[in-house]
Amino acid sequence: MIVCIAEKPSVGRDIARILGATTDHKTYMEGNGYQVTWTFGHLCELKMPEDYTPMWKSWSLSSLPMIPQRFGIRLKDDQGIRNQFATIEKLMRSADSIVNCGDAGQEGELIQRWVMQKAKITCPVRRLWISSMTDEAIREGFQKLKDQSQYQPLYLAGLSRAIGDWLLGINATRLYSIKYGEPGKPLSVGRVQTPTLALIVSRQKEIDNFKPEPYWVLATIYRDTTFTATQGKFTSKEEGEKAFSLIAGKPFTIIDVQKKNGTEAPKQLFDLTSLQVECNKKFGLSAEMTLNLIQALYEKKITTYPRVDTQFLSDDIYKQCPQIMNGLFQISFAGKAPYNELIRPLGGKPLKKSKKVFDSSKVTDHHAIIPTGVIPKGLSDLERKVFDLVARRFIAVFYPDCKFSTTTVLGEVKSEKDEAIEFKVTGKEILDPGWRVVYAKEQNEAEDEDSKKEEEERTLPTFVKGESGDHVPTLTEKWTTPPPYYTEATLLRAMETAGKFVENEELRSALKENGIGRPSTRAAIIETLFKRHYIRKERKRLIATSTGIELIDIIHEELLKSCELTGIWEKKLRDIEHQKYDAGQFINELKEQITQIVNEVLADNSNRHITMAVETKEKREQKVRETKKKVAKKK
Repeated sequence: MIVCIAEKPSVGRDIARILGATTDHKTYMEGNGYQVTWTFGHLCELKMPEDYTPMWKSWSLSSLPMIPQRFGIRLKDDQGIRNQFATIEKLMRSADSIVNCGDAGQEGELIQRWVMQKAKITCPVRRLWISSMTDEAIREGFQKLKDQSQYQPLYLAGLSRAIGDWLLGINATRLYSIKYGEPGKPLSVGRVQTPTLALIVSRQKEIDNFKPEPYWVLATIYRDTTFTATQGKFTSKEEGEKAFSLIAGKPFTIIDVQKKNGTEAPKQLFDLTSLQVECNKKFGLSAEMTLNLIQALYEKKITTYPRVDTQFLSDDIYKQCPQIMNGLFQISFAGKAPYNELIRPLGGKPLKKSKKVFDSSKVTDHHAIIPTGVIPKGLSDLERKVFDLVARRFIAVFYPDCKFSTTTVLGEVKSEKDEAIEFKVTGKEILDPGWRVVYAKEQNEAEDEDSKKEEEERTLPTFVKGESGDHVPTLTEKWTTPPPYYTEATLLRAMETAGKFVENEELRSALKENGIGRPSTRAAIIETLFKRHYIRKERKRLIATSTGIELIDIIHEELLKSCELTGIWEKKLRDIEHQKYDAGQFINELKEQITQIVNEVLADNSNRHITMAVETKEKREQKVRETKKKVAKKK
């Protein structure tokens, strides 16, 4: 008998249907020579300190650092998990072979390996590796099963991550809780969560300490067009007024008109982070909510594997794209076919194959998130919105580039002393929208970043070099502004690039290797910061609480709160996965680092303590009352 183990009951039942295992035993399916069972995500976890020695059960500074000689695993303390594991163990011990059908990623590999280790299996194991849950993908995957040994580096990377999080998280949490916390109120410190919190706290301090300063901008209106002085802002009003007096009453002359044509390529396909960023900007969805929605779409076979960090497709996916387009063409929501008019112009000819989309060298385990071509049914409103983003992004990459023309006009005003002050205005005109037509009639267009850009784009009047005339100069006082608070969208981008603010797509892609956390875990990290009351949300803004700020202030060890150092750890974990770095060396380095951190904190003779900012029941009730009042006013 071949035993297959999936990560969720719904996935297991889909696989069983394809394999012909139709007899339902509640905890597994059977038939056609197969038994298909499942986990509920993590059934096993690393042992807790007290499992190694009773001395480690009580929280004591004298027991730190806690470094087990050999790490072990245990079943989670849950009756449902124990019951399901009993089924899995029974099936696996009598199996001729096993097929690991866990999610095709680092976490999925770890979940199933631990279960098989706990069951003490001895039979051969093969691996199902698929990027979508369509019937065709499952059938094809079973025809290409590989020996599990080929995925050993993936497992070692996942294991190293889990051990690293245990070593640093458990030791640092106990260390800081006992040394600086309040009795019974632990301070959570983690390998990824603490540097993420440090980002928010650092930005908040920048904002709090920011002192706005005035500056003055010289501009002038000529032929109903506002030109701005090219010499930039004036830091004193006197300077600005002096420049203003030089040009007042003098004619404005056009000295140069330049027109350049340019092109704009379609936006890249989505990886998980860019999808979370887009959903936060557009719909206000949290990173965790977006992950749950795209995971649901994957399990419904509508989109491909979501926990990815690449925005490219491998070259072999190209031949599947016409079939995916055909599926999108047939989709109808509420009697309307949203994509067929967009797909129609692409029909009757080969789809464009761009290196910015298809590049096997940029794809490791999985490709970018795209539709599968399966026609969606029964989607919730939010699922449909997320699917629409993925579908339009996929369609758009096969459209031609957007063609535009940029016009730059320079003018000047000369004073009586022949001193010239130069002014400039720029206009942009769309000559051929190309891929932009895919977003032209998008829902919530007013909130769409693309439509905002289009509002900013303007066609200038026709100016001729040498023309001259009257103008109306202005001197406007403005104030410098602080950096913006983080939102979930901008925080995800900062985590992706180890805290560096990067707008350029290509540069951001290069920095991903040193990002903190994995795409699939960043949402959970942000949620953890909320649950620990280290941050709170005001509209979309992420605000650090007094506890969060005090915790970062009290941590002097850069290793715990530096995004760059944590990014280096993440790079090493990726290198373990790709057999460029040794897992044992990574763990030994962490053991040394946590020992050093413990010794440094223990040497601190100050009597500092952190006040826990826990939201009381009264505060929560007050918030509810305030919300009800606002709703009542609107009515």
